[in-house]
Amino acid sequence: MNKVTGPMSLIKKGAEANLYLEDFSRALHPAGAGRVIIKHRISKRYRVPQLDLQLRESRTALEAKLFADAKAAGVPTPAVYEIDRAATRLIMEYIEGKQVKLILDGLEPGERRKLCRLIGRQVARLHAAGIVHGDLTTSNMILTSEGKVFFVDFGLGEYDSSLEARGVDLHLLGRALQSVHFRIADGAYRAVLSGYRREFGKGADEVVERAKEIELRGRYVAKEERVWH
Repeated sequence: MNKVTGPMSLIKKGAEANLYLEDFSRALHPAGAGRVIIKHRISKRYRVPQLDLQLRESRTALEAKLFADAKAAGVPTPAVYEIDRAATRLIMEYIEGKQVKLILDGLEPGERRKLCRLIGRQVARLHAAGIVHGDLTTSNMILTSEGKVFFVDFGLGEYDSSLEARGVDLHLLGRALQSVHFRIADGAYRAVLSGYRREFGKGADEVVERAKEIELRGRYVAKEERVWH
């Protein structure tokens, strides 16, 4: 395994992990070209050290598997070049493109509907494969110049085919749209659901209805009883 020496470029500092941008040649092989993303899961001081390491190791391995299985299901995801369980880090393909969060509001209505329907189809493919993303926000979607939408950051993902888990996934996406893209959120979410129904087929309406139920549960829970993550 190649070890990166010297400072790396920190591009995102998260609660569970930090993301770094690095040259392929420094991170993996001197003959390599281009750049890679290094995701390093950070230690939590409040956890028992041995348990902390076990959790970070298992989440690192799980995320790599989720990336691979999502890609096999027809959802574009970054290629994982290296899994380092001991260091609790992944080295992944760097995706050239634009974060959907930064462009969605400015698109023409027709282009926005097209993009949101594509997002909905890809969420349906994940769910049909027994995968829930766990953090479906436009921050975790990259639109490339070829028109592909890459889903990134499966750090909260899991294998779960239950109606509840799928409903939560859709609900979180709807809530993220309302939070960040409130001006166009309703139309965008309708387009997402249109793509989802078309791709998922039989059973899609049940998932959509469960997402609505989950939204109502949150709306009517007393504020002091809510737990935000």
